[in-house]
Amino acid sequence: MVKKIQGVKLLLVSLLASGALISEPVMAWGSDGHKIVAMLAEAQVSPTARKEIDRLLAQEPGATLTSISTWADEHRNPATAAWHYVNFPRGDCNYRPERDCLDGKCVIAAIDRQIEVLRTPGDDEKRLTALKYVVHFIGDIHQPLHAGFSDDRGGNSFQLQSFMRGSNLHAVWDTGLIKSLQQENEQIVKSLLVRPLTLQKTAFNAASIAMESCRIVSQAGFYPDRLVTLEYVDRYIPVMAYRLAAAGYRLAQILNELG
Repeated sequence: MVKKIQGVKLLLVSLLASGALISEPVMAWGSDGHKIVAMLAEAQVSPTARKEIDRLLAQEPGATLTSISTWADEHRNPATAAWHYVNFPRGDCNYRPERDCLDGKCVIAAIDRQIEVLRTPGDDEKRLTALKYVVHFIGDIHQPLHAGFSDDRGGNSFQLQSFMRGSNLHAVWDTGLIKSLQQENEQIVKSLLVRPLTLQKTAFNAASIAMESCRIVSQAGFYPDRLVTLEYVDRYIPVMAYRLAAAGYRLAQILNELG
């Protein structure tokens, strides 16, 4: 979806050697990715939904969908940490709540809970908090490794050697692929908005999206041979771009129901 750019190999080596791909565990897309998802959604919300969103955001003057997109990471604590991901057993991407989301502690259940709060009229302070969570968690669930395998903690334990200097696959997907584009967020958003999505027009379903992510992680070649090559980057930049675009579209789909 995003045009390959010259110099990506040189940039990737530079990022890897400098440690720029190392990130905190379970921080999907990094701040740039979450902002891109929010910007994509903002461009696709209806005027009526925009009015309601602005009314909720007015509780914090100056706040925007983009500015709140990283709030859930900035305020993560032991009680909410598990809300950012769901882990599947290797070889089985079929979501089973009793196995994969004990006590509702996973991103699927967290999204469903927060959407319900957001849709319920009444306490606008709680609804604003729910909006912050929804904007962030929709990004999370579209990052493939936030619905990856339990045995390597969503790629966090999959160490990449050579010039990766002890980084991991989760970090590559959080920040590395986006940085390799050498584009400002606004440029990426503009590019994604003009490219058609082939998503089915179905009701939002968090479990189905998580299973999509798990199936991406399950593809042959998704786990590199301990070395991120130019070929790997070329193969997965379009996948990364499509997941960002899908997240933005689906977030707008949820927000448009507010209008």
